[in-house]
Amino acid sequence: MQIIRHLKQEASVRGKGKFVDYASLAQILSKNKMPHLAQELLLEMKSEGFLPGSSTLSALMLYYADNGLYPQAHAIWEELLYSSFDLNIQIVSDLIDAYARMGLFHEIIKILDQVGSRNFNLLPKAYSHAISCFGKQGQLELMEIALKKMLSRGFSVDSATGNSFIRYYSTFGSLTEMESAYGRLKRSRHVIDKEGIRAMSFAYMKERKLYSLGTFLKDVGLGRKDVGNLLWNLLLLSYAANFKMKSLQREFLKMLEAGFRPDLTTFNIRALAYSRMSLFWDLHLSLEHMRHEHVVPDLVTYGCVVDAYLDKRIARSLDFAFSKMKLDDSPLVLTDPLVFEVLGKGDFQSSSEAFLEFKRKKKWTYRELIALYLKKQFRRNQIFWNY
Repeated sequence: MQIIRHLKQEASVRGKGKFVDYASLAQILSKNKMPHLAQELLLEMKSEGFLPGSSTLSALMLYYADNGLYPQAHAIWEELLYSSFDLNIQIVSDLIDAYARMGLFHEIIKILDQVGSRNFNLLPKAYSHAISCFGKQGQLELMEIALKKMLSRGFSVDSATGNSFIRYYSTFGSLTEMESAYGRLKRSRHVIDKEGIRAMSFAYMKERKLYSLGTFLKDVGLGRKDVGNLLWNLLLLSYAANFKMKSLQREFLKMLEAGFRPDLTTFNIRALAYSRMSLFWDLHLSLEHMRHEHVVPDLVTYGCVVDAYLDKRIARSLDFAFSKMKLDDSPLVLTDPLVFEVLGKGDFQSSSEAFLEFKRKKKWTYRELIALYLKKQFRRNQIFWNY
C-alpha cells in the first residue's frame, strides 16, 4: 500500500492524462499470485485519470498469458495493439513465447497477422521468432505455414532461420524432410552452421545411416576451417562405428594432409575403435601421437586403455601402458558427446562417472579411480592385480 501511495503521489505530480509506469509493482503482485490486486490498481489509476505505460500493460499481459487467463491477456494485447505506444519486438516475442508454452499455436499465427497491420517492419523478426517457437515444440506444419506467409510478404529467409529449419527437422522430422530442408538452405546460398551439422549428423546416427552421414559430410565440405575438426571427426566416427579400420586410418591421414590437427575427440574416436578391436599396437601409437601433439587425455582415453587390457585379462601390463600418462591428474570428460551416441561408453568410463557422481566432495585422480575399478574387477572376476 505504501508503494501504491507513492505511485499515486508521483502520478499527481505528473498530472492527469500522463502515462505512469508501475510495471515492477504489477510484476511483484503477479509473481505472488495476486493479479486481482494488479488489475484493481490498473482500474483505479485509470479512473483517476492516470494512464498505465506500455511496460505495465506488458507485465500484466504476460502474467495473464502464462497463467491461462487468455481473455484478460487478449484484452491487454488489443489495448497495446491499437494504442499510441510503439510496439516493439520484445513485447511481441514475449507474448509468442507465452502462447507457445501453453500450446496456443494458432493464436501465434493471429498475432503475426495483427503485428503486420500495426508495424510491418517488425514482421521479419516476429516471423523468425514464431518459426523458432513452432520448431522447438515440433510443430513442423505450422513452421512451414509461417515460412510461406513470410515469403509471400516479400521477406527473405536469413541464415539463422534456414539453419533452424534443419535443426527442427533433424529432431522431429524424417530424414527425407531433413534432407529437403538442407537442400533448401543450399539453394538459398546460405551455409549450414555448426549446430545444423551436428543436428543432421545425429539424425543419421540415430537411424544408423552411416554411409549417408559420410556423403553429407563430404557434401558440406571437409575443408571448412570455420567449424574446426567437427566434420573430420564425424567422418572418422562413421567409420569407427562399423570398425572399418583401414578406412578410418586412410581418412585420418587425409585429415592431416589437409592441414587439420587432431584434437582430443579425434584421438578418442580412434582409441575407442582400437580398444574394442584389441589393437594394442595401434592404441599405443595413438597415445604417442597424442603426446607429440600435446593433447591431454581425458577419462575416455584412460578408459580405452583399461577396458582393452582387462578384456584380454592382461591387467598386469597396465603399468607399461600408463608409464607415460599422468595418473595424478583430475578426471575430466572433454570428448564430444556425439561420440558416445555412436560408440557408447566403455565400462571403466561408465563406472567412474557413476562413482564420481556419487562421491562429489573428494578430489579424485585417475590413479585412484583405476585402483578402485581394478579392485572391483578383482572381486568380480578374481583378476590378480596389485596396483
